[in-house]
Amino acid sequence: MTSPRSSRLAVLASGHGSNLRALADADRAGELGGSIVLVLSDRPGCGAISIARERGIAVETPDAGCFRTRLEPAAESEWVERLRAHDVDTILLAGFMRILHAPFLDAFPGRVLNIHPSLLPAFPGVDAIHQAWRHGARITGCTVHLVTAGIDEGPILMQSAVPVLDDDSEETLAARIHAAEHALFPRAVRAFLERPFRLEGRRVLWLAPEAP
Repeated sequence: MTSPRSSRLAVLASGHGSNLRALADADRAGELGGSIVLVLSDRPGCGAISIARERGIAVETPDAGCFRTRLEPAAESEWVERLRAHDVDTILLAGFMRILHAPFLDAFPGRVLNIHPSLLPAFPGVDAIHQAWRHGARITGCTVHLVTAGIDEGPILMQSAVPVLDDDSEETLAARIHAAEHALFPRAVRAFLERPFRLEGRRVLWLAPEAP
């Protein structure tokens, strides 16, 4: 399997937008490998929307349906149509807090990326930083992975380790994990868009660039 070569990206976000800001900064610096042309959010008042508008990125907030943790089927179809209308090829989940199902994932096969604040497969799901803290982990971090139907189960593209220090609080640990996310996500996106790879089961094997 090799990565798609599309340069048109969309970000799905639900929160403050710090990962969106890191991605947009990399885009502006020519270091993302593509251009963010759309931000979709399920929360019309969230910080990610303000960041997108500050950067001149198109924003849409289609209805997400009545479920708190997932898009309902009719809403999911609408979201796919909004993305297609902008000719988007690759989707980046940056703090998007709803589960995506097969109709959405099948519309963008192998082209939906998520960042998660742990070293998967450890501590999947919500509150990953708190999970690591509560379990007394000595090393945690963040992971960029391809999204599949299983929650945080997709093939891992890149990871960054963050040690848990003896004098850490949960808040200081979270701050360092988020800083690691901001560095890792743009790097992983660029690699996904520009470097060939193949899948062996769940393993992502990066290949040497093809000769010109």
